[in-house]
Amino acid sequence: MAEQLVFTVPQDCGGMKAKWYLKGHCGISTAMITQLKREKNGILMNGKILRSIDPVEAGAIIVINLPREKMQIEPVSGELDILYEDDALLILNKPTFMPVHPVKQHQTDTLANRVAAHCAEQGREYVFRALNRLDRDTSGTVLVAKDLYTANLLKHNVSKVYYALVHGAVTEGGVIKAPIGLHEDSKIVRHVLSEGTPAVTHYEVIFSNKDCSFLRLWLETGKTHQIRCHMASLGHPLLGDDLYGGQRDLINRQALHCAEMSFTHPLSQKTISVSAPLPQDMLTVINKFRD
Repeated sequence: MAEQLVFTVPQDCGGMKAKWYLKGHCGISTAMITQLKREKNGILMNGKILRSIDPVEAGAIIVINLPREKMQIEPVSGELDILYEDDALLILNKPTFMPVHPVKQHQTDTLANRVAAHCAEQGREYVFRALNRLDRDTSGTVLVAKDLYTANLLKHNVSKVYYALVHGAVTEGGVIKAPIGLHEDSKIVRHVLSEGTPAVTHYEVIFSNKDCSFLRLWLETGKTHQIRCHMASLGHPLLGDDLYGGQRDLINRQALHCAEMSFTHPLSQKTISVSAPLPQDMLTVINKFRD
């Protein structure tokens, strides 16, 4: 994970205010600049403190010393399905029925707890920053950034593909453009709401019959429960998703899996693509309807 970032100011940026140079050319967000200003020697130009209002000099060396961070989650040993790992990133295949983050009811049985133990085994520490948050019952790929800079660069720059089993016959693919908001009677359930937040879901049909359809989906937006809410709004709730009208006679959780993830690595600029195989409970349903 990065501890120090070094940039050379190009000629055409000479005289530019540091704030705009850092944001536009170094990928440093306003929030990150604010945090670095609190650190001793957080941002330096040619060895001297650089304020966000100062102009940068052409050819100058900008050094950013990232704050040292500690994992503040209790380490709990357990199996991790690691799909990819380097000094900046960790990509995991999250099993079903496991929360990503500790919450009131789940303090030690989360993905974060196992990552904390993995860090301890490596003799390293970093804040657990999951860049995509899957529901407890949803399986599949989870991307963890090991430092603030990498997290900032990858935010909203990761493509993901999901697979879902839904009730009924979906005969053709399409695009759902429907804003989502909280249901007035719940702090959890979302529904299509005219004054809600814009949300766009694309889907295509892999197979379909009168009882069940197997879909491939990808999102333009990443709203809470987006796929679950959007498919329910079409009258095709996910199998097992009783929160949105699905039945649990074939599977005891929402049949949703984040199967594919791809992005440009923010440091190496290489394309990273990973996939997580469908879990057995979804395969069992698929095999039942394909037989």
